[in-house]
Amino acid sequence: MSTNRRLLAALLTTLAVGTTACTPDLAIAGSVQRPAATEFGQTRVSANHVYAVTLQPAQALKLRQMQTLPVLVTDAQGRPVDGATIAIDGGMPEHGHGLPTQPRVTRALGGGLYEIEGLRFNMGGWWELKLAIDSPAGADRVTFNLSF
Repeated sequence: MSTNRRLLAALLTTLAVGTTACTPDLAIAGSVQRPAATEFGQTRVSANHVYAVTLQPAQALKLRQMQTLPVLVTDAQGRPVDGATIAIDGGMPEHGHGLPTQPRVTRALGGGLYEIEGLRFNMGGWWELKLAIDSPAGADRVTFNLSF
């Protein structure tokens, strides 16, 4: 193999490994701080206190498995919120990447309960699960800090 072909092969291999490996970006990792333990948990109040949201997994969330996650949304007075639109985002702040899948709400079960399907956490560490909720009560966001 010629020197140019070997260099090209080495470059392509480096690029392939670099784009698929999950290593912290030093600029991102240095500016992101893991939240306090009190910021973790399965019930969170939204940023503007419009909603209280509770993750209700049938069993503990697991790594490297596709999962369905029921989520209960109530208003500030604790009443179930039906008819909401929920967008899902998240990722690993310390690693600078998002969720490896595109989870979405697939069913509204009534009584403020929604089912999120297609959720997967592909490695251990600190994850954020972010929900943007919009209903007649208003638009707001809630972030769950999860650790695996």
